[in-house]
Amino acid sequence: MLRLNAPSVLRLVLFLALLLCVHGRPAVRTIRDTAQFDALLKKHSEETGMPVIVDFYSESCGPCRQIAPAYKKLAKEMSDKAVFVKVDVNSQHQLSSRYGVRSMPTFLFFVGGKKFKEFSGAGEQQLRQFTDMSISKAEGENVELTFESLMEYYAVHDPMKAEEDVEIVYKACAKQSKAKGKCAGGAAKELGRKLNKKYSKRPKTIKRFTAVEKDDEKPEAGGEKSSKKEKTQKKEKKKTALSLSDIPKEELMAEIEKRNLAEAEAKEDAEEDDDDDDDLQTSTYTPSEFPERVVIIGSGPAGLSAAVYAARAGLRPVVVAPPMGGQLQGKGVDVENYPGLFNVTGPEVVSKMREQAALFGTVFEGDMVTNVNIDKRPFSVELKEGKSISTHSVIVATGADSIWLGVEGEYEHRGAGVSSCATCDGHLFRDQTVIVVGGGDSAMEDALVLSRTSKEVIIVVRRDVLRASKVLATRVIEKENIKIVWNSTVEEIKGGVIEGVAGEDGEEGTESKNVVKGAMIKDVNTGKLEEISCDAVFVAIGHSPNTEFLGGQIAHSKTHNGYLEVEGMSSRTNVAGIFAAGDSADAVYRQAITSAGSGAMAALDVERYLSEHGLGNEEEEFERQMMEEMMADEIVDDSGGYNAYENANAGAGRKESSKAPEKPKKEKKEEEEVKKEEEDEEHIEL
Repeated sequence: MLRLNAPSVLRLVLFLALLLCVHGRPAVRTIRDTAQFDALLKKHSEETGMPVIVDFYSESCGPCRQIAPAYKKLAKEMSDKAVFVKVDVNSQHQLSSRYGVRSMPTFLFFVGGKKFKEFSGAGEQQLRQFTDMSISKAEGENVELTFESLMEYYAVHDPMKAEEDVEIVYKACAKQSKAKGKCAGGAAKELGRKLNKKYSKRPKTIKRFTAVEKDDEKPEAGGEKSSKKEKTQKKEKKKTALSLSDIPKEELMAEIEKRNLAEAEAKEDAEEDDDDDDDLQTSTYTPSEFPERVVIIGSGPAGLSAAVYAARAGLRPVVVAPPMGGQLQGKGVDVENYPGLFNVTGPEVVSKMREQAALFGTVFEGDMVTNVNIDKRPFSVELKEGKSISTHSVIVATGADSIWLGVEGEYEHRGAGVSSCATCDGHLFRDQTVIVVGGGDSAMEDALVLSRTSKEVIIVVRRDVLRASKVLATRVIEKENIKIVWNSTVEEIKGGVIEGVAGEDGEEGTESKNVVKGAMIKDVNTGKLEEISCDAVFVAIGHSPNTEFLGGQIAHSKTHNGYLEVEGMSSRTNVAGIFAAGDSADAVYRQAITSAGSGAMAALDVERYLSEHGLGNEEEEFERQMMEEMMADEIVDDSGGYNAYENANAGAGRKESSKAPEKPKKEKKEEEEVKKEEEDEEHIEL
């Protein structure tokens, strides 16, 4: 046995308490293994009653990055009502398989240790709605019906009910509950509902979980006097507080090791929180009373390049876009065709661009643009959350979104095996067979990404050649686990039911789910149909420009549907002051580097436009004019009163607020004439 004296025990207790207080629980905790996740669900099911919200994500997933700030913000808002965690599907395959996660991001909501809700996608409104529903359900199930209360209830409403029969009812409720022999939670609520239906009154319940009293909520010294009982208890505590000498040394060392591990995890979580904050440390837009000189819609290579050029020109551009970064954000392969960059991924490139733009003075507004009102000057850029930004010029750099096949079974299985982002969802289909539809660069990149983890990748191409660049096409053809089906199209996506998905009770194998099981492939030459078994279908057949929000106010290209038309070799559109850059206007090249170049062109065109129309920094001009007026007001003529600067040595010893009596104007004028004559005489003598 380890024998400790009182001071040693006290120091040990203080040390262990300090370990607990070093780091608070982060807003969003990262799950590192299945055991940690299961322990978390169990703890909050049995000890706190708070719901657990889980974000299944991947670092290479664009939509995951888009929703991350909103998820963290929600976690901070609801920190006292719910627990928020995140699971990286790249490292936690067992958890993603257990819950049938087949798209990212996917959010799962647990109440009482059971899965309550689930959805896939970057929908902030749906995330908030399901969180509120989970909290409401958890609070509604924070009840416990004791056996004594049930006996009292039957004594009033059914006196003939024997105690043995009441005990049977109580045990049936406790069996349905996960509260270790107690009638609590959803089971107690359901029993109360049934009893209310039968006897028109519910039994009395108590709260199962109560908020832990915080130190700062306890009465301070000098407050209410303690009762004799409390004083006696305190005296007894003083006598027994240091009686740890009988604790075995092994147990103490194990506890210290446990606390050290908890501290390390908390520190790591805090560092992750700091990293998240660093990623978002860019100047946020603050509304001004004056119109902005330029608003850039979009934060891909085109938008951020335009921001760098505009910021360096002193235009203080405002970039409006969710923090997603466009198509480049979702590139899981290294960016190899951007001069000066190698061994870097798309998200890294976007992050550096954003950082550089912010360095020169760009400010960011993380909202979606719903309309640009061009009927008045300055323009009004209207945002999803109801705000608007007044601006003299606009650069449209909104990029393009994936085009879908439009075949039967595609829409129904989005999030269940149908995807347009291989870097987002590819890891979910490890050691499985997947199909990639398309023959261009995007399809080849997706196939190469998937080939790293999938057992087999089948590319369906409607022609007998690949449209992709020679380098990418060669790499794909040389890959052993990639197979190409030529002259074919996908006509239908087939679904099927899989068993073994964790259900509402949280146990594996208790629920089924409808997912992709195959695809019907048609030979374009013969018309023959063939079903190919697969676990996922990745669509990469092209992109459609994101210009719908403009409502046809800007002229579109006559040859490429949806793309904005620009004048000659410039970025100017048919509306003076509106400019287009990147994939919103480029239907031919559609490369990151050409988008960045067109963004620079647009910023230069904006600078020239503002200069030609005399649209400078109105806020600075207003401040300059105000300063000039203020300075003019400070100038006092000779007929004025005392001036502390002009009369610094006059009347020494007197208060500056005092003023000598003024002489009559006539007398003052005569004195000035005499003084002038004396000066003239002195000049003649000299």
